[in-house]
Amino acid sequence: MKNCETMSNTTLLEKQKQAAARHPEKQKNPDRPMGRKPEWIRVKAPTSEEYFKTKKLMRDSNLHTVCEEAGCPNIGECWSKKHATVMIMGDTCTRACTFCNVKTGVPGKLDPFEPFNLANAAEKLALEHIVITSVDRDDLKDGGANHFKEVIEALRKRCPDTTIEILTPDFLRKEGAVEKVMESPPDVFNHNLETVPRLYLPVRPGARYFHSLRILQRVKEVDPHVFTKSGIMVGLGETREEIMQVMDDMRSADVDFITIGQYLQPTPKHHPVDRFVTPDEFDQYAQIARSKGFLMVSSSPLTRSSYHAGDDFRQLRQAREKKLAKASK
Repeated sequence: MKNCETMSNTTLLEKQKQAAARHPEKQKNPDRPMGRKPEWIRVKAPTSEEYFKTKKLMRDSNLHTVCEEAGCPNIGECWSKKHATVMIMGDTCTRACTFCNVKTGVPGKLDPFEPFNLANAAEKLALEHIVITSVDRDDLKDGGANHFKEVIEALRKRCPDTTIEILTPDFLRKEGAVEKVMESPPDVFNHNLETVPRLYLPVRPGARYFHSLRILQRVKEVDPHVFTKSGIMVGLGETREEIMQVMDDMRSADVDFITIGQYLQPTPKHHPVDRFVTPDEFDQYAQIARSKGFLMVSSSPLTRSSYHAGDDFRQLRQAREKKLAKASK
């Protein structure tokens, strides 16, 4: 019994050391209790052969994924289907958002071979749809906008039939960054608002709500044919009325697709979960969002930005075609 207790304490200490290394800026925070997750939010540990094949390919290609870095609960399901969200420009973020599990610190130099390696991995996986995101790179003059452009171009050249979805940082104070990315436009441009304006300071202190909203609006101004997408987390302390206001703000920016998912606290040092939103409430939010005119809505406890992204893109395209056909009558 004593050996088991010692092993358990050692494992806990190792986890605490790993968390401190990943999030040095959060170590001054008091520990916040991490409540037991409800049944509807629990997932099984990944065990499939395809999961491990996908993992090996990512390592062999020297690629990072947000699935791993952010501790996504859907990683087992998605990787078993050869779906992975690649995270470019390294694994270290210059921001310290209180909800995020991605490592914070001083990033290294950009890998000039990353666009090629990513395109090569996409070809090997025979991807129909790929999602590319990144850490915030406030250290770069353009925030990494040109790197996004080079990645898209490499994918178009190597995998011309693969549809491309990008999930970008906010490029705060990086003039012309959106326009640079849109020189080689993706099929879907996603930028998450993450939460309601009132909670930006405690949850997303390095960002500005209306700047993020403006990014989505600007994409449509540059190319109205590119689908825009944005997501928010719930369970952070927001109200129902605030969520509906965010929906209205997104629609005013002509956002096509909204995702709504449950916030999950990565460690005791992160922002606490205010409450676990029930599946019925998520269904209600979905109905409200559809009534406000979004072409596509994904609202559930386990919804994440790139969850079922390939299937959702096909439905998104069909929804636009249906809308255009109806308008032409």
